[in-house]
Amino acid sequence: MDLTEKILKLKKEKKAVILAHNYQRPEIQDLADYVGDSIELSRKASEEKDAEMIVFSAVDFMAESAAILNPRKKVLLPCLGARCPMAQMLTVDEIKRAKKLYPNAPVVLYVNTLASCKAECDVCCTSANAVEVIKSLDADTILFGPDKNLAEYVSEKTGKKLIPIPENGFCPTHLLFQPEDVKVLKMQHPDAVAMAHPECSSEMRKVADFIGSTSKMCRYANESPAKEFIVGTEEGILHRLRKENPKKNFYLAYEGAICPNMKLTTLDRLYASLKEEKNVVKVPEAVANKARASLERMFEVKS
Repeated sequence: MDLTEKILKLKKEKKAVILAHNYQRPEIQDLADYVGDSIELSRKASEEKDAEMIVFSAVDFMAESAAILNPRKKVLLPCLGARCPMAQMLTVDEIKRAKKLYPNAPVVLYVNTLASCKAECDVCCTSANAVEVIKSLDADTILFGPDKNLAEYVSEKTGKKLIPIPENGFCPTHLLFQPEDVKVLKMQHPDAVAMAHPECSSEMRKVADFIGSTSKMCRYANESPAKEFIVGTEEGILHRLRKENPKKNFYLAYEGAICPNMKLTTLDRLYASLKEEKNVVKVPEAVANKARASLERMFEVKS
């Protein structure tokens, strides 16, 4: 019995559901029950009424969100070292300082934040629904963290003033993409459609034909008549795009765009975590209750 078979056998025995983010390794995506973006996956987990355990193949804040939204289920993170650098850039103290400077401004936090920070905000958002969440607020000045590039993009789309907290929060992987890379690929593939994640720089977004979250990119590629795509997000998504669109070609805008943290989940680590039920994600109840309210308010916004 190979490792994948052992994992699937254990999963059945323990009534577990395996979730994998779009940036996970191909072999992890292939054995997962669901592949998607962070909040899509947390919602899927909460809909799994028969599941008693969630194995979240991703990074820390995503597993925390799953634990917050599924308080009666055991949530495992296969590798505790899988931390999102952007999520570490925002602290509770920073949010409190910003609130003192702008006491009337609502606080909107990207889901790429730790639970302790989510507990301090009015509403959360994803890259897929950030524009809709900001539009839904009766305010023209909004504190937004931690991604400065996403804040810029949403500000452009809504005309509202978004004050980034911290001042320069960013995703190290998405900043690797440069507009020159797209221009070179466009010369080689003149009919290709360039897609970029809103976490990319404004210069990169300007050369993109389509800007969207990973889930929106997948939907766009599936529905578009185009046969070639230049992809401006972490390379893990290529596996899903190619699997869902075998007759289309996908080119990564920059070959080195790999999130090392997303790649820390391996079959060995997933198996060990599931077998020993280790790396259980726990969020203090007081923090979880406040953070849950922020996440639930986000779900109420139509996107």
